Amino acid sequence: MFVEQITYRELLFQMTWRDLLLRYQETVMGFGWAIFMPIVNTAVFYVVFTRVARVETPVPYVVFAFSGLWVWNFLASALRFSVVSLTSNANLVSKIYFPREIFPFSAVLVCLADFAVGGLVLAALMIWYHVPLGVNVLWFPFVLLVHVVFTTGLALLLSMANLFYRDVKYLFEIAITIWMFASSVVYPVQNVSGRLGAVLKFNPITPIIDAYRNVLLLNHPPDLAFAWAAALSFVLFGIAWAYFHRLEFEFAERI
Repeated sequence: MFVEQITYRELLFQMTWRDLLLRYQETVMGFGWAIFMPIVNTAVFYVVFTRVARVETPVPYVVFAFSGLWVWNFLASALRFSVVSLTSNANLVSKIYFPREIFPFSAVLVCLADFAVGGLVLAALMIWYHVPLGVNVLWFPFVLLVHVVFTTGLALLLSMANLFYRDVKYLFEIAITIWMFASSVVYPVQNVSGRLGAVLKFNPITPIIDAYRNVLLLNHPPDLAFAWAAALSFVLFGIAWAYFHRLEFEFAERI
């Protein structure tokens, strides 16, 4: 599997570049959408959680919310594009051979470009609100790696599931909305008590979001919860890729 990715690396690059062009060539703002939407969402949640239902956060709420939405949007966008990545390329899947995982991999890489653009906005907000970086920013590459691995594992599973069961893409839109509000995106999950709070703490994306905030905003290392989220991410990715590779020869029949 790994050797194939090296052999077809140029194809992965070309598909990623193609998807980037298709996504933005007919839009007025282009990459500006990667900045505009998180800012709008941050403004909405700022009103809700500072004026209507106030929550306490360790950094200014705008920085707290934007950082969560920045991390979440990468996951949600990558999965949204991945879930239809095989079915929307039916001609290629059914006619010629190459590693089919290139499609979800490409979707993740396209959204990683948006993630990088959004990171510039987060940096600007940190400067504006006087949130300095500390030595624990050195953890950032590992947190990003876990985030990408977790997202890619889910992308492989969802793209494959939607090929076999076409209603997955509709169920996905419902699930992703519920999942966002069950995560530490715009409010601290630690503030939720009781049974609900205990359940929410098992959400694997929450330790990843908190790890970003720890290393970028609070100058803390990732906490212990991040360790199990990292382990889960690598196990999920390994199982998903192996299962994907095992079934990919049936994809042409399912298209």
